[in-house]
Amino acid sequence: MRNQIKIGLFGYGCVGQGLHHVLNETRGMKADIVKIAIKSKNKTRSLPDSYFTFDHEEILTHPDVNLIVELIDDAQAAYELTTKALKSGKNVVTANKKMLATHLQELVALQREYGTALLYEGSVCGSIPIIRNLEEYYDNELLHSVSGIFNGSSNYILSKIFNENQSYSDALSKAQELGFAETDPTLDVGGFDPLYKLCILTAHAYGVFIDPETAFNYGIQTLSDFDVQFAREKDLRIKLICRTYKLNNQELTLYVMPQFVRRSSPFFTVDNEYNAVQVEAAFADKQFFQGKGAGGNPTGAAVLSDISANSYGYQYEYRKIGQESNLTYSTNASIEVYVRYTDEADLELLQFEDVKERYYGRDVNYVIGTVTLSTLLKNKEALRRANLFMVATPQ
Repeated sequence: MRNQIKIGLFGYGCVGQGLHHVLNETRGMKADIVKIAIKSKNKTRSLPDSYFTFDHEEILTHPDVNLIVELIDDAQAAYELTTKALKSGKNVVTANKKMLATHLQELVALQREYGTALLYEGSVCGSIPIIRNLEEYYDNELLHSVSGIFNGSSNYILSKIFNENQSYSDALSKAQELGFAETDPTLDVGGFDPLYKLCILTAHAYGVFIDPETAFNYGIQTLSDFDVQFAREKDLRIKLICRTYKLNNQELTLYVMPQFVRRSSPFFTVDNEYNAVQVEAAFADKQFFQGKGAGGNPTGAAVLSDISANSYGYQYEYRKIGQESNLTYSTNASIEVYVRYTDEADLELLQFEDVKERYYGRDVNYVIGTVTLSTLLKNKEALRRANLFMVATPQ
């Protein structure tokens, strides 16, 4: 039986407004926004002033509010709000992937201790219900890997470059204009945002909690015309790909970095702000999910799905935590990469195990060879500063 939902909403930006819109368009669920906490006193808003408050405690202690929906940008503030709400007996819906990836193990323990529920489908891949699928459909399945395009902003930029011959800077500007990328796009194009999402999915796919600081992510901001031309000549495209996968029965690994994808890959034609996830399993084989990953309405729809699930008393069970108790995180993996560079000193950061191909040009060079994930992780800060671009070769 459905419960009447009275929402205390934190944040009324792009996603908060998207949620308000989809709530108004939904006919099958009884959910009302009682109060909205905001931080800016100078913005003009579409709702009456009576809806808004600047006092967080007014919502957290409001007797009518039985669900907290947290949609703010500040990960630390989101963590404090979420933990307070869970401890006070209120369920929480959030879309803050950095907060979740950083504190998920603690938040799972809090739910169990206080008998509350934390739902966060909107934190990963926008409109794709991948967390719920991992929790329910794949709850007893042996998963080989989960991979995909988890960031709509970077995928939009790469699509414009390859489909419309736009420059990186022009594509980024358009993404910012449309609200797909922030004024400072580092979280998206640097691969941090998709890493947070990958860490969250790894907990649901394998029952292993990964600190994002201990994982490797590398972005697209040093992409050059040479790299684009190289890909086109090979009939390849470049996508920012996330991968979490088993190395063996005792170890798993994960990373985020650009990858060449072949025309035969399902990721080849995933364009613009769309996300995609491919799950490879022992019994179900390969399954592919695709949907919009950026924008207020797609994320708002995922948040709405969590609100609806909460009205039925749904909560994540995290079954894989018990099933995969012997599985540990490892960086003992080898990856074949293409590296375009100008300075041989930068190339030394990669410590290639073997080299498959080398090219020396007047202005630019590249090498294709095998590197270890542990080396990439050890040198990740230097690699981000170096004058090079790195892409994993096709899987």
